[in-house]
Amino acid sequence: INALLSIFNTICFLLSPSPQASTMLRASLAPMKLKDVPLLPSLDYEKLKKDLIWGSDRLKAFLLQALRWRLTTSHPGEQRETVLQAYISNDLLDCHSHNQRSVLQLLHSRSEVVRQYTARLINAFASLAEGRRYLSQNTKVLRMLEGRLKEGDKDIITRENVLGALQKFSLRRPLQTAMIRDGLIFWLIDILKDPDCLSDYTLEYSVALLMNLCLRSAGKNMCAKVAGLVLKVLSDLLGHENHEIQPYVNGALYSILSIPSIREEARAVGMEDILRCFIKEGNAEMIRQIEFIIKQLNSEELVDGVLESDDDEEEDDEKSQTVTSATFCSKHITRAAQTGGWKELQEGTGLGRLEVLFEDRITPAVGSLQTAQM
Repeated sequence: INALLSIFNTICFLLSPSPQASTMLRASLAPMKLKDVPLLPSLDYEKLKKDLIWGSDRLKAFLLQALRWRLTTSHPGEQRETVLQAYISNDLLDCHSHNQRSVLQLLHSRSEVVRQYTARLINAFASLAEGRRYLSQNTKVLRMLEGRLKEGDKDIITRENVLGALQKFSLRRPLQTAMIRDGLIFWLIDILKDPDCLSDYTLEYSVALLMNLCLRSAGKNMCAKVAGLVLKVLSDLLGHENHEIQPYVNGALYSILSIPSIREEARAVGMEDILRCFIKEGNAEMIRQIEFIIKQLNSEELVDGVLESDDDEEEDDEKSQTVTSATFCSKHITRAAQTGGWKELQEGTGLGRLEVLFEDRITPAVGSLQTAQM
């Protein structure tokens, strides 16, 4: 009874014509105003870089972590842009430095923690278009990341973050070209031969990077040199329990089958029968994609000039810093979509996770950064 009386009194109060009640009601319904986001205080970058190069490993690790958090926890918009531009204008990572010792060389530090935190910071830079542009201005950054990736040590966290950064680099055409020339496709195919030994992050980013490189004619021609191996690896991945990789496996297959010699090899190993097995098991979208792969497999001519010299085209500008993942098909696959063919892989299509590098989740991606990456 007391509870009912309380509710009744509250209703009567809110419905009363008193100014206090109407003011409270309007206040409860009014939208919250966003507070102005203050800019973060500036830093002494000269001292920071000096400590990153000459400080103790413990100090280096703390500084690298703090610098990454300053970027990843910043508010989207002016605050984040200001933080990133300050990093770039002060050449935080020494991308333009010719000194014998530089911040980038911390990737090869004897301290595992310093290596990991350096890779994480680079991965955060690569998650933003301006960050990628900054890192791509010097080819030594790419070479250093490739070298770190190929080192056969057990530092999984460093390797995953380096791989994540390279996959985001593959959105820029000059970096795609360089990675293809450096034989990165062969390295990717080699590690993907045994996918069960890879973490989900490594598997998903490796397949996504492979697809991006296979969208270029130079990448397709590189695959043609080891056509049998590439086809076996991709066909095995079609049946992998990690379904996040399927759109990227399909995209890579569709792309490389534009090469006549690869189509011939695929027919010889019975690729159509393999693909039809997956039609029986897949969902509607996967079935539709596989049907277009089969159509590509059985074609006798080039599709929309796939072998045109796309490597000579000018680099496409990155129109949005919200896109940092290989969630694109090539223009040729997109053309097929526009004519009722392959459905263009949109940002986040088929992805069950987001890569959480930033609090507002600006980067739809192939896999999630595990706790170790944060």
